[in-house]
Amino acid sequence: MDKTNNPVVYFEIPVTDMERALDFYRSVFGFAFEQQHIDGNEMALFPISEADYGISGALAKGEIYRPTTNGVLVYFNTEDIDRTLILATQHGGTVLYPKTDNGDLGFVAEFQDSEGNRIALHESLKN
Repeated sequence: MDKTNNPVVYFEIPVTDMERALDFYRSVFGFAFEQQHIDGNEMALFPISEADYGISGALAKGEIYRPTTNGVLVYFNTEDIDRTLILATQHGGTVLYPKTDNGDLGFVAEFQDSEGNRIALHESLKN
């Protein structure tokens, strides 16, 4: 394995209703998406800045994509977990794991999105 790269480079979150999912993620996080069709699948690409830390991915709708709370868990950064959880529930989400202190790592929480996926949040400690 090339030790100069992070092991994860991209993710896809399954959706069954792309417009509902777009509305949810725009409303909760304020994301702007670029929509494309790739290999017969409907994709909405999350924003990415090459200069910043982290990876990006897409909302993905197609025959192989099935929302679940029992799969890989994706963590989104947020500056205010409490506010993000409120927005998630106001837009059809459900809190699955409340804001929890993770010591020196900051805070975490989990919610179910509008499509039925389990999504995690991370809030860094304020300096």
